Formats: sequence, C-alpha cells, structure tokens
Amino acid sequence: MSETPVDGMSFEAALAELEQVVTKLDRGEVPLEESIALYNRGAALKAHCEKKLAEAEEKVEKIKLSSGKPSGTEPFEA
Repeated sequence: MSETPVDGMSFEAALAELEQVVTKLDRGEVPLEESIALYNRGAALKAHCEKKLAEAEEKVEKIKLSSGKPSGTEPFEA
C-alpha cells in the first residue's frame, strides 16, 4: 500500500492501488487493524477515481466535433 497522498495520484495509479487493496481485503489474511486502514484507503481511492472520471466526463460533454472543429456541447451518454 502506497503512502502517496490520494489527491496527488493519477487515475491510473489510484485505480491500480485500489485493485491491490480489494485483493488484500478479499483474501482476508490481514489483521483487523490493517483491514480497517486498508478499507479507509480504499474508500479514499474510490472517491478519487470517481472524481477523476466525473472530471473527464465533463470535458467530453463540452466537446462536440463537427467537421473536425469544436462546435458546441452535447451531454455525454455512457
């Protein structure tokens, strides 16, 4: 588990660490105190990833290509 502040992580780094946290918790081989710390770190990583995704979605919504040139905005549909 990284000690890097979550707010300073890229989406990819946060997601990779979140996957590691989930794997460790799923195995159930860590002591209770470490499990709590992992859970808290995982929750922070999840929130950070959700924020980064929302920011990316906003950027996509602002761009509508028409003849290769930005010409307006449209809602992003997943």
